[in-house]
Amino acid sequence: MEDRTLEYLRGRFRDYYRYTNPYLPPSAERREWGFIPWTIGKGTIMKRHQSLLSTGNLHEFLVENRPKHVYFSAGTYQSPGTPSMMGKKWIGSDLIFDLDADHLPSISPEKDTYADMLLACKEELWKLLDFIIEDFSFSNPEIVFSGGRGYHVHVRDEAIRELDRSARREIVNYLIGSGIEIGTLVNKEVVGGIGLKNPTHKKSIGVVGGWSEKVHREILNYIEDLSTLDEKDAIEQLQKFDGIGLKTAKNILVVIRKKYEEISIGNIDVHPDFFKLVGKLVPDVIEKKSALIDEPVTTDLHRLIRLPLSLHGGTSLQVKPIEYRDLDKFDPLVDAVPNRFKKYEIDIKVKENLSVEIGGETFTVSEGIVTLPEYAAMFMMARGKAEKIKE
Repeated sequence: MEDRTLEYLRGRFRDYYRYTNPYLPPSAERREWGFIPWTIGKGTIMKRHQSLLSTGNLHEFLVENRPKHVYFSAGTYQSPGTPSMMGKKWIGSDLIFDLDADHLPSISPEKDTYADMLLACKEELWKLLDFIIEDFSFSNPEIVFSGGRGYHVHVRDEAIRELDRSARREIVNYLIGSGIEIGTLVNKEVVGGIGLKNPTHKKSIGVVGGWSEKVHREILNYIEDLSTLDEKDAIEQLQKFDGIGLKTAKNILVVIRKKYEEISIGNIDVHPDFFKLVGKLVPDVIEKKSALIDEPVTTDLHRLIRLPLSLHGGTSLQVKPIEYRDLDKFDPLVDAVPNRFKKYEIDIKVKENLSVEIGGETFTVSEGIVTLPEYAAMFMMARGKAEKIKE
């Protein structure tokens, strides 16, 4: 990034902060703060181990220093400004979840558009929130668009504040479905031969809550999808699973027709062949329903996370808080564009042919000097795709 571009962005960030005062997280004075300034070159310098006592009024600090990135710690401390983590004297930490499109196996940053990446990440966010709200019953999670390639979710329930790394690792394992298999989901009830050496068991799966409900729901969805096919196609579909041949597939179809009501209330022991099918479906359900979070973020007691309503220096977009009720209609490439950058057009020099979707429009530009709305130009400059030309 050239000096002129850097100074232009710093100046516009300053203007943004003059009119926008990011709100403080709870216990802000107990948190560590960190900032990345605008610097020439590819290297970044994180100035961390700051406290509000050392920075002074945060709003005034942001206007004066106009940093490229702004962070605060998930953890709270007795002495947040102390340089050593031991010396800070940890009190407790928020539970932080980070979703980044770069980490999704379905995404190729070289091939997928920025808009496609964000859309895929939002689908992962819905899965994560299902766990947070339905499975864990955490109240009022704070949802934030990161300003870059994903989303953050902050959980501040008192019940989790003192959880150590290992306890947070257990939460991560649950979210990604680690260790979930047919044997861990099945409930066994003795129904015959009570008191004998080898009693008869009835196998069922829970239909309310947790991974068992997710698996049961997908079992029923799979059955309903099979019912839309003719018998030949349904048999072919079943035979795609290893270990399910023609005879087994036919048996499964018969069982589904005769025992659907039992299956719908969680009985998966209606026939050995059907139980085999359930075992084959479980790994697919885990892959489909697990939340692909950035695992180290959640287990890290001292993680720094972006300040909501600050600006992301790699895009010039807002780190945007989102109400749960508004999430469905939230479009980060529209709703996270700061209003301060919508007033003017500016000239920039584009480094290569580009097509950029931002602000509800698609800008297709050729290498060279172009005139664009400031928000689109700043987005390109912040991402290293353009430079500011001399006025």
